[in-house]
Parts: sequence; structure tokens; C-alpha cells
Amino acid sequence: MKLNNPFYLASIYLVLASLFWAGNFVVGKAASIIDIPPISLNFYRWFSACLVLLPFTYKELINKRRVIFDNIFLFSILGFLAVTVFNSALFYSLRHTQVITGLLMISTVPVMIILFSSLLKIEKTNLFQITGVFLSLAGVMFIITKADLNNLINLTFNRGDIFALIAMFAWSLYSTLLKKRKSDLSPIATLQVVITCGVFFLIPMYYMDYKLGSVIKFETSFFLVLFYVVLFPGIISFLFWIKGVTLIGANRSGVFLHLMPIFGAMMAMFIFNEKILFYHFLGAIFIIAGITVSNKKIQNA
Repeated sequence: MKLNNPFYLASIYLVLASLFWAGNFVVGKAASIIDIPPISLNFYRWFSACLVLLPFTYKELINKRRVIFDNIFLFSILGFLAVTVFNSALFYSLRHTQVITGLLMISTVPVMIILFSSLLKIEKTNLFQITGVFLSLAGVMFIITKADLNNLINLTFNRGDIFALIAMFAWSLYSTLLKKRKSDLSPIATLQVVITCGVFFLIPMYYMDYKLGSVIKFETSFFLVLFYVVLFPGIISFLFWIKGVTLIGANRSGVFLHLMPIFGAMMAMFIFNEKILFYHFLGAIFIIAGITVSNKKIQNA
């Protein structure tokens, strides 16, 4: 393996990012079990990440402040989608649904990236990719309806599944827009700016959540959870993801997210004794079919 080859190098970054993000689901579920409020956890996670990154980024942020201001609208959208919406929705969803359910739904992100890339005219698409999008969406519908037509007719869905769906759309749009980034900021400085923008939007959410009675208990369990979500999925995975997308593009990078259900399901079954149910299996078939069809873009596009 030649590490100077962009695809091989990107593969290392993206595999590790997927592994740490899969762990984010497991730790997020553990946080819900010990009753750590999701909005508060998300706020402390990214506020801590800001402080950790600042000593390594402040010089570049000062020297390239004009670049940041010129692109502040895009950075704000990226921060809102990836930091504020995605992670808040994800942590909240895990209070009400299985880790495996969330992972299967997030695994549709690559085909959603294809859809958004096409709609925003960032990367070209074709019939195979559009077909893959519809197949994967069908898989999502099987999961959120639990393969029960009555749930669809009566519009009775698990709130955790709906928030997982919101998280999926937010991350897909973030990954797509990331490719529009034209600034010459380094990946770590980009991450710092995106996180800072996301924390800005999290402040009023945290305040409202606190006023509604969601109070963090600063115990050992909270700090252990915080350590993992800040360092691995919070900083390292984001940094690796930015590097991977920069090297090979959003569409090709998105395929690596399919590793998350594999990593996460193994951990969830071992740690929480979760089981793969019939609707998981049925949804996974359609999602895998969508992935397979949409990947023809690499060969035929």
C-alpha cells in the first residue's frame, strides 16, 4: 500500500473516522442510560473541543481572519448542521431508539450525499445514483415504520427514529457543503471555525434546556463520556473526515460510512445485548441495495 496515493491515505483517515463515530453511538447510548441530558452533553462536548484545539489553531485563525470572515456564512451553516443539529439530534435519538437502528439509518448518508451533491450541482450524478437514493430511502421507511403499514398510515413513529432521520439529513448536507469550501485554511483550523460556529448556535439551546430542568451531574461517568466524545468522534474523526473528503471528494468518502453499522452493531450487541430485528434486516437489504446501485457512479460516471 502506497501511503502517498491519495485514495489509500484517505482510506486510512476515513476508516478510523467511521470507527470512532460508531463508538459515538455506543457512548451516546450509555450517556442516555445514566441520564446525561443530550443538549447539555453536546454543548460541553464542543465547548471543550474548542478549548482543546485553540492552542494549535489561534495563530492561523489570527493570520487568516480575513479568509474566515469572507467565508463566515458557509462556516456558520457547516457548524449549525454538523455540530448543533446533527449531534444534538443524534444524542436525543439514542434516548428512545436502539444503537443499531440509528446506525442503519445513518448508513444511508452516502446516498443522501449523492442526492444533495446533485441538487446543489457540486458533483455530477446519474440514474444509478438516483435509483440508489430511492432504494435506501425505502430501507429507512422500513426501519422507522418497523415494517408495519399501520404505523405509516397512522403516522405513529418512534421519536428516536425521527430524530435519527433529522441527524442523517443534517450530516449529509454538511458533508456535501464541505466540498464547497474553497478557503486555504488547514483542516484543523477549518475544524476549529466550524466547531466555534456550532457552539455559538448551541448556547441558546443549552440555556433553554437548562431552564427546562436538564442539569448535568458532574460525576466521574460524565467526565469519562465527555473525554471520549470530545477527543475521538469530536476532534479526531472530524479532522480525518475533512482530510478524506479533501483528498477524494464527498461522494467517494461517503461510501466509508457504511463501515459504521458494522463497527457499531458489533459493539452494541456485545455491550447492550441489542438484537437485530426483522425490520432492521429488511431495511438493511434495501439500504445495501441502494449502496450497491449508487456505487456504479464510480465505475460508470
